[in-house]
Amino acid sequence: MTRTDSVGVAWRLPMVAAGGLALLAGLYAALLLLGFGLPVPRPYLADVHGPVLVLGFVGTLIALERAVALGTRWAFAAPGCAGAGGLALVATGPTLPGKLLLATAGVLLLAVYRALWRRQPGAALLAQATGAFAWYAATLLWLAGLPIPDLVPWLATFLIATIAGERLELAHVALTGPRPQRWFLAALAALIAGTTAATLWPTAGTYLFGGGVLAVVAWLAVFDVARRTVHARGLPRYVAAGLLTGYAWLTLAGLLWAGAGPTVAGPRYDATAHAVFLGFTMSMIFAHAPVILPAVLRRPLPYRPVLYAPLALLHVSLLVRLGLGDGAGWEGVWRWAGAANGTAVLAFAACAVTLTVCAGRNAVRADSVQRSGSRQITASAGESR
Repeated sequence: MTRTDSVGVAWRLPMVAAGGLALLAGLYAALLLLGFGLPVPRPYLADVHGPVLVLGFVGTLIALERAVALGTRWAFAAPGCAGAGGLALVATGPTLPGKLLLATAGVLLLAVYRALWRRQPGAALLAQATGAFAWYAATLLWLAGLPIPDLVPWLATFLIATIAGERLELAHVALTGPRPQRWFLAALAALIAGTTAATLWPTAGTYLFGGGVLAVVAWLAVFDVARRTVHARGLPRYVAAGLLTGYAWLTLAGLLWAGAGPTVAGPRYDATAHAVFLGFTMSMIFAHAPVILPAVLRRPLPYRPVLYAPLALLHVSLLVRLGLGDGAGWEGVWRWAGAANGTAVLAFAACAVTLTVCAGRNAVRADSVQRSGSRQITASAGESR
């Protein structure tokens, strides 16, 4: 058994299931926050909407992918704690058990990156470890009593630094010379400095944080291979389309932070937070899923043009939500556009499951036909003798 096989798919599925349940709970909480008259299974569910989605769902997926990359059993404790922490928040609200589990997951993810660093250090891994540190810092500040809106810069940095690091890894083949990597490290330093400043000096620090976000986006816009692969066909073009539209939403968030300063409530808070956590983050998930999910679950997720449908719905509905809902103040449009955001996420999940199941059945059918053909050839050879 190889190191990457040390924890089989059967053990990974509960972690994926925990992340999936966190996603469903987070989307249901979103409907409650949008004002839909739905039953409220937990009175505090809406209060943990953000951490459940960012750490319980996305955090579990990222930690699981990194654990698979490391290939040692202890590394899977990170996604296990993240998934359990997300479910604990759903079950008990913003209480100590859920917060501690998520903080533990952040520490374990840092340990995973430390082990990966021993294998192959580099700027890309440093960025991803910075993201894990932001995750841990967010949970510590939450344990210290800071409200969730004040944690948004740290939660955003967790996602931005992690994804930027992954993009740097993929861009290495196209980069020449040390200059791009130096600019990347400068942008990463600006991001983490701005995040720290936003906590210590919220008024001035948020402007710096917005500048750090824009610095990272500028690097991605110049050096990411998606600028070239968007002119290709099939999966490369789909991935590039998801990445570039996600970068556009991250640019909007950076401009709102850098231009308007701190916000913890109201339409601008809604627009800024969802530009990052929906427009940017979900675009990254949609784009990378056909590449990452097969590595994690050992099941193919073939590209089909139908994947463009949920991606388009996500961006169009988010544009309506931010433009006509948050911008123009049309509450009904804001509410239904928000519901369409969640529908896009569920539609992508349904497409991914359907394509994976169909691909698996086709593979089994092809294998069965091949074996049947082999048996017939063997039988014919025996008769000829």
